[in-house]
Amino acid sequence: MSKTARTAGNRTAGVMSPELRPLTIGILAIITCAAFEAMAVITAMPSVAHELSGESSYGLAFSMYLTASLLGTVVAGSWCDRRGPRPALAVGLGLMILGLLAAGAAPDFWLVTVGRAVSGLGGGFMIVAVYVVIGRSFPQKAQPVVFGWLAAAWVLPALIGPVVAGFVTENFGWRWVFLGVAPVVLAAVVIVWPKTRKLGPMEPTEAGPAKSRVLRGVALAGGVLAAQWGVVRLADTQDPAAATVAGLVVLSVAGVVVALLVLPPLLPKGALVLARGLPSIIATRGIVNVSFFGTEAFIPLMLVNSRDIDPGTAGLTLSAGALGWSAGSFVQARVTFDRRWLLVAGSSILSLSLGGFALATAVEAPLWVLAVVWGLSGFAMGMTLSSTSVLVLKLSAPSEQGRNSAALQISDQLGGVAGTAGAGALFALLHDPADPGHVPTFVAIWLALWVFTAAGIVSGLRGARSSDDGPGLAPSKSMEGTVPA
Repeated sequence: MSKTARTAGNRTAGVMSPELRPLTIGILAIITCAAFEAMAVITAMPSVAHELSGESSYGLAFSMYLTASLLGTVVAGSWCDRRGPRPALAVGLGLMILGLLAAGAAPDFWLVTVGRAVSGLGGGFMIVAVYVVIGRSFPQKAQPVVFGWLAAAWVLPALIGPVVAGFVTENFGWRWVFLGVAPVVLAAVVIVWPKTRKLGPMEPTEAGPAKSRVLRGVALAGGVLAAQWGVVRLADTQDPAAATVAGLVVLSVAGVVVALLVLPPLLPKGALVLARGLPSIIATRGIVNVSFFGTEAFIPLMLVNSRDIDPGTAGLTLSAGALGWSAGSFVQARVTFDRRWLLVAGSSILSLSLGGFALATAVEAPLWVLAVVWGLSGFAMGMTLSSTSVLVLKLSAPSEQGRNSAALQISDQLGGVAGTAGAGALFALLHDPADPGHVPTFVAIWLALWVFTAAGIVSGLRGARSSDDGPGLAPSKSMEGTVPA
């Protein structure tokens, strides 16, 4: 079948039509495996940090994953446009498995962070490839449904992931959490690989811009890595020498400067100043991630250290967030009004819920209260992030879907890095090794992250208030007449 015929067919085919059913199942398998990996690892991480004396660097295990994802995302965006999504998907899944095996065998905490970075690199490749597969294979009117199903694919891992990871950690050791997830990810390769054979490149592209983009991606990842490493080490160092302080400050400032210099060309013009339309839609993704993922990374540590709760039970609080996320994505797939306003609604709900979470932590509310409030935060994120995914695909020409999907993921991951690294630096600065469960330390982290939800509301409004024909919001000319509005 020709490319034109396939495109015409895809415009009318349903998500579970015979033509698209195998691809839908394969994509769901990938996301399910990624979800199980995420829930299992975050549940086991407090035990990892305790056994390997890595609590002061706890945040790096998460921010390093997202930093490497930045690099993988940038490379995958151009690669998918030139070669199609299949090679990036294969490499991404392979790197994720390698990273899991490396982390599971690590004798020191810093080697665990290296393994997480390798997995993050693979995750960056994988998510961009999945987005491109969705954009090129599914009709536009079905894409909200697909993203809703992807969120639903988190439900089962969210329910069983923490329980399984907690049981394995307590009875066999945390290493088997990492080692045991690797075969699950491999199973996803077997399912999805044959289904992507026909998805080749859209059109030839010049090598020059692609190489420049990759170099910028390397510089961005390097700058972010230098900044977060310097900040965390500076906060963690006890009575440092003046030369050490100066070196860490220079490293951190240099990293921030490099990141700010190379980031703008990787995002739509105006994203950093919240230009109306698509730039602010993409910026919203990163801003809300600062608050949500920075908080999520430290919830298990707070529950284990402050309340002496076992890792599996602590992880179930995250399950509430994942279930709420699925519900939010389900709701956004069925809206009949302009979905751009979901960005405003989602950011507002997130602001209320994270503020409530900080209050519930401060008064040591029962665990079920924390779970309910965190579930509301997940609902806000599912509604907001799924909507940004749909809007970016809608407003991108087919030949630009890889690049714009990569920009969306860069914003996504940069927000996660900023949130987890910032929370990690605050934890390293405020925590008392003699009292690792000090509740005010965690409340201070939640409140600092809560501030970013106000910025999310502003960026959501900037994205929603542009007209359909406004700059950065209207579909590109190459899409007109080929994708239904």
